[in-house]
Amino acid sequence: MAKNRQPILKRCKTLGLSPAVLGYSKETNRNPKQMRRKQSEYGVQLNEKQKVKFIYGVLEKQFHKYYEKAERKNGVTGELLLQELERRLDNVVYRMGFANTRREARQLVSHGHFTVNGSRVDIPSYQVRLGEVIAVSEKSRKNTKFKTLLEENGKKAMPKWIEKAAETFEGKIVAMPARDDIDYEVQEHLIVELYSK
Repeated sequence: MAKNRQPILKRCKTLGLSPAVLGYSKETNRNPKQMRRKQSEYGVQLNEKQKVKFIYGVLEKQFHKYYEKAERKNGVTGELLLQELERRLDNVVYRMGFANTRREARQLVSHGHFTVNGSRVDIPSYQVRLGEVIAVSEKSRKNTKFKTLLEENGKKAMPKWIEKAAETFEGKIVAMPARDDIDYEVQEHLIVELYSK
C-alpha cells in the first residue's frame, strides 16, 4: 500500500491550507501567500486537485478513479467527487470523532477497530452507504484510547449526514453528504476543468 509521507505543515503551507482542516492544531509561522508568483490557470487547477488529494490522503490513481466514478453519475461532477471522498470509511470515522486526524482514522480502520453493520471492515477506502451503522468493535471499546477520544470529541459538531448519540461508540449514515457539509474551502469546478482537458 502506497503512503504519502510528506511533512504535514510544509505541505499545508505549500497548498495554502490551514492544518486545522486535517485535524492538527499546530500552526505555521509563515504566510503561505507571501512569496508566491502569479500562477497560471493550469497551476491553480492543479493546486486545487493536490489540496483535495492531500486532505483525504488519496494518491493520484485512486483519486482519478473517484473522478471517473463521479463523472459517470448524473449530477454536478465536482460535488459528486467530494461526496465520494466524504463517504470513505476513514473519513467517516474521523468525522464521528473516533480519530483526531484522517491519517489516524486510516490506521485505526486498517487495524480492524471498526465494524459496519456488525461486520469487521479493515479497508479505509470502503464506501459507506445510506443506513449503514459504523461502530467501534466490541474488543476495541475497552481500549483507553477510544474512551478518551469519546470524552474529548463527544461534543464535536457532527455533520448532518451522520447521526451519532453522545457517549456512544456507534453512528448511522442518515443521508448522503451534501456540498454544505464540506468544512474547508475548495473550488471543485477547477478539478473538473483539469481532468476534462
